[in-house]
Amino acid sequence: MTSIQLADHLRVTDDFRLEDIDPASTPGFDGGKRAGNALAHAEDDVVTELQERMFAQARVGGDAPSLLLVLQGMDTAGKGGILRHVIGSVDPQGVQIASFKAPTEEERRHDFLWRIERRLPESGMIGVFDRSHYEDVLIQRVRQFAPPEEIERRYGAIVDFERELVAAGTAVIKVMLHISKDEQADRLARRLARPDKHWKYEPGDIDERMLWDDYQAAYELALRRTSIDEAPWYCVPANRKWYARLAVKELLLGALRELDPQWPEAGYDVDVERRRLAESR
Repeated sequence: MTSIQLADHLRVTDDFRLEDIDPASTPGFDGGKRAGNALAHAEDDVVTELQERMFAQARVGGDAPSLLLVLQGMDTAGKGGILRHVIGSVDPQGVQIASFKAPTEEERRHDFLWRIERRLPESGMIGVFDRSHYEDVLIQRVRQFAPPEEIERRYGAIVDFERELVAAGTAVIKVMLHISKDEQADRLARRLARPDKHWKYEPGDIDERMLWDDYQAAYELALRRTSIDEAPWYCVPANRKWYARLAVKELLLGALRELDPQWPEAGYDVDVERRRLAESR
């Protein structure tokens, strides 16, 4: 199995319907949890090397690309697990993580993309948005915090923004972690049952859960309106955490391979430096 084959099973197309995606399924992968975990770990070294090449290119002043991973999903969908188990496998100095909650007063004085632009990954870096600019067409639509015409404007603004971002050298991977309503209930119950997980529970999660169907409709519309060739959406079934982590690792690996970063050439004479080192002993 390759990254491209798995991506093809998850990519959002024009006829995408969220209700057609079984959150407990494992598209493109026939194995079970043990095989999935083994495959994901087997690729750690490859992902790490490609990320280090990209980071090294930028640090020696070369023309290095960057990569942005956008993670979206309902509460408990597993974004934190992706950060720990997928992004956690690469060198942390090459990663920039941003999370976008309710906008501050200063952020409200600007266009909704203003705060996003300020947190984009630098050259040579992997950036991760744990929630993102898509909150501005999801919760804003469901909660009617913005008028319909403004939500419509934002779909187009996002598409233009991401096309410009890719043209400037940043690969974009957009992942919706798709869980079922029952699975979310089970995960919330486990948080309430364990004192060491109480900090992860927020009473507001239930308020948002009461609007489940509205959020599903908002997600389907947002994904269909903003999945473009330059920055497609991938809908990843996430009831099985191991599969979601494998899928995101495969998508990340595929994007890094396509960027194909190379080790930068030394900016000095290697033979001369070897001689100088020998003489310094």
